[in-house]
Amino acid sequence: MTHLSVNLNKVALIRNSRGENLPDLVQVAKDCEAYGAQGITIHPRPDQRHARYADVSALKEVVTTELNVEGNPIPKFMEVVLQYRPHQCTLVPDAPDALTSSTGWNTIKHASFLRDICIQLREAGIRSSIFVDPIPELVEGARHAGADRIEFYTGHFARQYHADPAKAVHDHVHCARLAAELGLEINAGHDLNLDNLHYYVTEVPQVAEVSIGHALISDALYYGLENTIQMYLHCLDM
Repeated sequence: MTHLSVNLNKVALIRNSRGENLPDLVQVAKDCEAYGAQGITIHPRPDQRHARYADVSALKEVVTTELNVEGNPIPKFMEVVLQYRPHQCTLVPDAPDALTSSTGWNTIKHASFLRDICIQLREAGIRSSIFVDPIPELVEGARHAGADRIEFYTGHFARQYHADPAKAVHDHVHCARLAAELGLEINAGHDLNLDNLHYYVTEVPQVAEVSIGHALISDALYYGLENTIQMYLHCLDM
């Protein structure tokens, strides 16, 4: 079964809007795990508009499943990651002012840089995952960089899904098979939701983990957090 990692950035965004600690990100993380989530994800950005660097240490103390910290491996990000050692670090090439992550790494152009980062993570006992588009050459590049996993950017899939599901998922299916042959484990994330998630993991059964935040927290406004997590887990139950 593909694991569900709940991205808590939107929870942190609500917290930060009042400058207080409501909702309490640590308590929400503990509750998500109690409700069945198999992982917790945060993506601190340099402006710390939602998840903050300080959240990494706080969550590392309480998360009992897996803590995944995403971000562009700038020096400050790497300093925090190497100090607190989450279970997984997902490398994302977003600009400091990016609204959201919208593309994966060019693993060929940035091969040397990514290789150095993956070495640092491995030496610290942290699983590395490189955010990539489903393009064979870039998957191979991630393997050459020494990544343990890749995370497929699924934004394009989500946008094309309703018009032509088979076409939308085609490149993911092909690249997942290639990744498996290369010995890479596979994660996926971005715009996966209750409408498209089951189809995606059915067609791409190699996916070990999905990271979902925006859609899941939005659904929780209507269904409640516990019920929503169960609904997403049901989508993953093949």
